[in-house]
Amino acid sequence: MGSKSPAEIAEAICGIGRKKTQLPVCTMFILAILAGVYIGFGAQLATTATQDLAPKVGVGFSNLVGGAVFSVGLMLVVIGGAELFTGNNLIMLSCCSRRVAPKGLVKNWVVVYLGNFVGSILLVSIVFGGGLYAMGGGALGIKALAIANSKVNLPFMQALCRGIACNWLVCLSVWLATSSEDTTGKILSCLFPIMAFVASGFEHSIANMYFIPMGIFLKGIPSLIVQSGLDLTNLNWSGFLRNLLPVTIGNMIGGTFFVATLYWYVYLRSS
Repeated sequence: MGSKSPAEIAEAICGIGRKKTQLPVCTMFILAILAGVYIGFGAQLATTATQDLAPKVGVGFSNLVGGAVFSVGLMLVVIGGAELFTGNNLIMLSCCSRRVAPKGLVKNWVVVYLGNFVGSILLVSIVFGGGLYAMGGGALGIKALAIANSKVNLPFMQALCRGIACNWLVCLSVWLATSSEDTTGKILSCLFPIMAFVASGFEHSIANMYFIPMGIFLKGIPSLIVQSGLDLTNLNWSGFLRNLLPVTIGNMIGGTFFVATLYWYVYLRSS
């Protein structure tokens, strides 16, 4: 099957961005909820797959496996159809081309961001209610606690920089998927950049809407706290917001500037 050239990708994404901003708010919000759930599915799968893997194969390979399975979340978004805030940072390309007004851009980002959060919390509630944290004698719950706790203890600048690198790769993944004319190509386009960002330890704001609240929910189970041996002082809603702010800003910089704006300048500015 054929694929688009970089210039054709830029033109296609420009048109897609325009259509995204023209969606009715209700439709946009429902699709955003679905995207929050889909990314949460990837996050839960990554946690499950790596819960006891590092001591056996090493941290690096364990992270690589986690990244590979996490990519199912973006596959569901791209192929299944949903509205993801981080991917929608590419609408900046349409805005730079003056095909989307700034007002439409902001409306889409706000509605989708809120919808992604609702979807994430919905899946957290379902998974927590299912008692899956007890898997492996509590190993899955301990892994989820450790992931959440590490995120809320990141310094602001580290979280910001990890957020930039993350969405640079996420938006490149969407960019590559747009180039493909077939489902297999889209799957591979989602797999490798997402595997790279997760394995590298970068920070994704929507994924963290799942990871950190799950840790906060699990903090209410005393036996897991004792087993984990972690200092969970900062694992609360305030800590969640302290992580979400710099990571979201970083994601926006990575997606809007390093992908959307630079590719607009290279391929569409003259038109």
